[in-house]
Amino acid sequence: MIDKNIGDLSGFAALGITGALLKATHGAGFTDPKPIQTQAIPPQMEGRDIFGIAQTGSGKTAAFALPILSKIIALGTKRRAKTTRALILAPTRELAVQIEDTIKILAKGAHVSTALVLGGVSRFSQVKKVAPGVDILIATPGRLTDLVREGDLILSDTKWLVLDEGDRMLDMGFINDVKRIAKATAPDRQTVLFSATMPNEIAELAKGLLKNPIRVEVAPQSTAAAEIVQGVVLARTKQKRQVLSKMLADDAMKSVIVFSRTKHGADRVTKDLDRDGFKAAVIHGNKSQNARQKALNDFRDGSVRILVATDIAARGIDVPGISHVVNFDLPDEAESYVHRIGRTGRNGMDGIAITLCDPSENSKLRQVERIIRTKLPVVADHLGSPDPQRNPAERNERFEPANDRPDHNGRRDGRRPGGGNNGFGKKRFGDKPAGDRPFAAKPQGERPEGRKPFKGNNKRRFGGKRPATRAA
Repeated sequence: MIDKNIGDLSGFAALGITGALLKATHGAGFTDPKPIQTQAIPPQMEGRDIFGIAQTGSGKTAAFALPILSKIIALGTKRRAKTTRALILAPTRELAVQIEDTIKILAKGAHVSTALVLGGVSRFSQVKKVAPGVDILIATPGRLTDLVREGDLILSDTKWLVLDEGDRMLDMGFINDVKRIAKATAPDRQTVLFSATMPNEIAELAKGLLKNPIRVEVAPQSTAAAEIVQGVVLARTKQKRQVLSKMLADDAMKSVIVFSRTKHGADRVTKDLDRDGFKAAVIHGNKSQNARQKALNDFRDGSVRILVATDIAARGIDVPGISHVVNFDLPDEAESYVHRIGRTGRNGMDGIAITLCDPSENSKLRQVERIIRTKLPVVADHLGSPDPQRNPAERNERFEPANDRPDHNGRRDGRRPGGGNNGFGKKRFGDKPAGDRPFAAKPQGERPEGRKPFKGNNKRRFGGKRPATRAA
């Protein structure tokens, strides 16, 4: 239990944070707890599970990190190989990186080890990092599942489990992975789930992972920070490029994220901005993790003032001083709008969110307004103006979407061109279609040279059960 004598203390000390951790917290600029921290830290210090709802940018990372750090520091430095004491799951790589950065700042000088387990980067280096055991592991579910399945990571000693942006993680097809991961952790673990949005059906599913949780809600679900000024600019799709360029010419737009609905669209917007004289970085799923991180770093240090992104960047980007968010396209999922505009107006600062809306997107706009419980004001209407004419040279130019991932025989996923078939829907074995080749029994015990046999019953298992097919 928290010491009853802390009533005369203030700030994080009153929440039970003491010693070197309190000093590091103050040194990092964390002096006055935010509402989500005030409500969530004390019950976590008491060992209670937390089901938290808080708008993005409200300080959720410190709310779950400080109690975990406090208890890990008290345990000392002895760890078992291939284990982690605390596990934090995040839906995207960018969010995972952001969480680790915050934890390192809060734990400065405390000798707490952290590691990242993410897809898109070297698996070998991650296995090497967790081999001696770590205090806190921050991971995306897909790569983490692979490491546990292969025996490179053991979760039986994991006493703290955090699901950050839980609704998005479960909604992205990681439901089965998250369940298997939770089952593999210590039975007496403490579980924390935080999110900015939580639909009822997802909330019911998430409750199965928590034990008698305390619900913490510091803002209505799916609402944006009050500091964000929101508005809609009515413009047809062919007008959006010109409208965006005129907006970006305003010196007040010092640091801007432009959200596109698709990867191809993000590449197109970036190229058009370059043609119009604006330097921009781009981040989306077809970019390697190193390229994505470089784009974020360039945006963070001011090397570029414009970052074009898909919804992969809607969560996890915490760049101080983002002045504007521009929705070049409305998202397919209305909840993503809240996360997009939450990149600005963070930590009490002001921010502006502008949405360019084509008439075909009106239904998406209505869905957003229902989610945020507010009718967005129209700040400009270009529908009565003619569409701008595209430069003839640009019209004839072939557009190649940006992709810096390695190309394997014409495919990014390493498979042969044509997806393993002859281009007409029938797989071939040698020179014969699959249907013309008789099935032949394989001699027992034979296998391709150099390939290792599976252990046991020749099936890979995770937590004693054969894993279900995971969404890509």
